[in-house]
Amino acid sequence: MAREKTDILAPVDLPAALGLLTRLPIPVNGEAAVARGARAAWAWPLAGLVVGTLAGAIAWVALAAGLPPAIAALLALALQVATTGAMHEDGLADSLDGLWGGWTRDRRLEIMKDSHIGAFGVTGLILTFALRWQILVHLIETGLSPIAVLVALGAASRVSMVVLMASLPHARDNGLSATVGRPGPVTTGIAVILGLGIALVALGVNAVPLALAMALAGAAWALIAMRRIGGQTGDILGAAQVLSEMAGGIVLLVLTS
Repeated sequence: MAREKTDILAPVDLPAALGLLTRLPIPVNGEAAVARGARAAWAWPLAGLVVGTLAGAIAWVALAAGLPPAIAALLALALQVATTGAMHEDGLADSLDGLWGGWTRDRRLEIMKDSHIGAFGVTGLILTFALRWQILVHLIETGLSPIAVLVALGAASRVSMVVLMASLPHARDNGLSATVGRPGPVTTGIAVILGLGIALVALGVNAVPLALAMALAGAAWALIAMRRIGGQTGDILGAAQVLSEMAGGIVLLVLTS
């Protein structure tokens, strides 16, 4: 902890976050990023800000060109998936397959590590993508800026990943999450402040209930992960982003409809 307090932020952290959470061609000092590990997680909401800005921008351009909200929203989600390399969706599919496809903890972890996708994963991806698409369509139809919406959801939903990473033990001794480590309270606190601050700038006071909904979704997902596999993995963290994004979007839709 002493090290975290004396070395809270580093120039490599944002490139490391973008290199880990996106497929953008960002030059990263690999050795420095690995050495930083979980201490770079404070910058994850900034990676969400970048992804949300790009996705929101293509939706704005589509709307300005006269395309209907349904097409604009679909283009935005497609760019989101392309920008992140579908890593969060992959985490969701693997988590659903493993958590509900195995009868024991070891079997669930084995299924989650398998690159093949099963019925739970396929069904979950279809339903969640359809829900995210419809949420965004209706939010655009209420008159909200797609850039503001996707920036807020993108930044705030990455906070759930940091919080779960900090609060849950590793479910396995290897894998991406175990390699990165667990962020300390200072790193986690900075991520929370950043994510909420970005959402407040983008959406105003509506960001508060949105953040509460995301926190509840993240807490529920954390309880499920603890009961099923005894902690978190990279897949669990990726799924937390998708689930938090949906929870925040639903609440925002209720508030603005």
